[in-house]
Amino acid sequence: MLSVILIWLYMLFTCYVTGVASIRIIAGKDYSCKQEISYVYAGIGVVMVYAQLFSLFGGVGFTANLILLFACAICLAFLKKEFLNHLHTCRLTITPIKAMVFILILSGFAYGTSTGVIHYDTGLYHAQSIRWIEEYGVVPGLGNLHSRLAYNSAAFCLSALYSMAFLGGQSYHCCAGFLAFLLMLVCLEGLTKEKIRKGRALRGGLSFRKPRLSDFARITAIYYLLIIFDEMVSPASDYFMVLLVFFILIRWLDLTEEKENSCLPYGLLCVLGVSVVTVKLSGALILLLTVKPAVMMIKEKQGKEIAKFLLTGFLTVLPFLIRNVILSGWLVYPFTSIDLFSFAFKIPKGMADYDAREIQVWGRGFSDVTRYGESPAKWLPEWISHLDRSNKVFLAMALAGLLLWTAYLLYAVIKKRKDMLDFLHVAGTLLVCFLFWLLSAPLVRYGCVFLWMFPVMVWGFLYLQISPHMDRFKIYLIVLVLFGGYKVTAFGIETGKGATAQYLIRQKDYDNYETVSYELHGYTFYYPLQGDRVGYRDFPSAPIKAEDIFLGDTIREGFKDVIHE
Repeated sequence: MLSVILIWLYMLFTCYVTGVASIRIIAGKDYSCKQEISYVYAGIGVVMVYAQLFSLFGGVGFTANLILLFACAICLAFLKKEFLNHLHTCRLTITPIKAMVFILILSGFAYGTSTGVIHYDTGLYHAQSIRWIEEYGVVPGLGNLHSRLAYNSAAFCLSALYSMAFLGGQSYHCCAGFLAFLLMLVCLEGLTKEKIRKGRALRGGLSFRKPRLSDFARITAIYYLLIIFDEMVSPASDYFMVLLVFFILIRWLDLTEEKENSCLPYGLLCVLGVSVVTVKLSGALILLLTVKPAVMMIKEKQGKEIAKFLLTGFLTVLPFLIRNVILSGWLVYPFTSIDLFSFAFKIPKGMADYDAREIQVWGRGFSDVTRYGESPAKWLPEWISHLDRSNKVFLAMALAGLLLWTAYLLYAVIKKRKDMLDFLHVAGTLLVCFLFWLLSAPLVRYGCVFLWMFPVMVWGFLYLQISPHMDRFKIYLIVLVLFGGYKVTAFGIETGKGATAQYLIRQKDYDNYETVSYELHGYTFYYPLQGDRVGYRDFPSAPIKAEDIFLGDTIREGFKDVIHE
């Protein structure tokens, strides 16, 4: 736990400094974020791009961190006055109570990140992917050794950068927990500043403002955080994607509710949306949010701003695409619709297609790849039957919400309600994301943010519209207390059962499994004695014993496919 806190403080520093510098470059010196934590998120996007870029030239470890610190020092030197102003603002606004809450949340999430359940796929390929990045960066045709090592994700590069494996101890995996900690801070903003304020006194009490859609989004995010509290110890890309999407949606709703008329904050969130694509492709359609800032810039004839954001988005995704090509020979593995290259290390099309089908079938809850071609009418009822009760409710609300959103759209068009455009845009984006997830690979952890957030938006909007003369806060508060009390109590009981002092200093290490070793070109490789998982320790490894697939004499030269030659 203590080690996680120290790494998080380092992450806060490096991400905050790089975030301030990047926003200064993109948005100019006259623009500043209204929420300081947004700088940290901007820095996360920058550091993810940096880690991916560095991996193209070598292992992501000590040198990568040294250069990052040097870059932070340069930023501090050039933006000294701005950072001093930020520090002064913090000193004036952070009260002892806020500091105490921050420390409690930091400690709680650091504990959750130090212990818990290691995800199955972490032992299968997450840990090995991170170690490959730590040791070599990127290796041509690595997917030929194990196809899942070609499942490129910026989350693994970020994890490698902050793993501190170069210190000689264990490889820490606390980036998902860091994002969860940040999201909790964002959610608690709903209880601070202008989110809840004093109103006129009513019978000696306080008058609170009415709830907003951003409040519903925050509650949903907290629900997710409670669910993954004992799982965020794993560096699974699913968590990174969902946590980032929650932040984008909450901030976006904040901006629309505050009637923000500048395109810059929306554009910056869209750049972070591009980072989401590099983390996991299941979140790619969140980029439909770009419609709003694009329209704003076109209307205002801001050609330079359009070019600037397009260039920033391209530079954000470029290292990800390059890594894809080097790892697999495909621009976006395992999807073969874009076939541009013919490298010797290219994974065969048949194997890539099989991988893509396996992902979709697995997402539907099946292990038989031959069921790939089944129509939704055949596989969907069986998939629904395996959902837990709460997700069945969310699904029913989402499917009914589709009709409700359509009714909203027709009403807005007929009545010319321009004030509904922001809501229709966000809810429509979530609808498309939900349908894409549902009809492709609907494993709940792949897209729960869309399964939950779409119905929360459409039904939450209906609630806000049909109760203009009701004391909405009381109803909102009753539901929140009842539901929240139940979830927090259940969460407390489960967390208490598994509480241990074993990881108060160090984080729980990766799970490792018994392996068998063999030699290839003077290198020792491993495969599991039983099952298909190896973990982090025995490296390099694959689920089965590999043939001689070296392109040359060294690992750095890469691997080729020999079975399908």
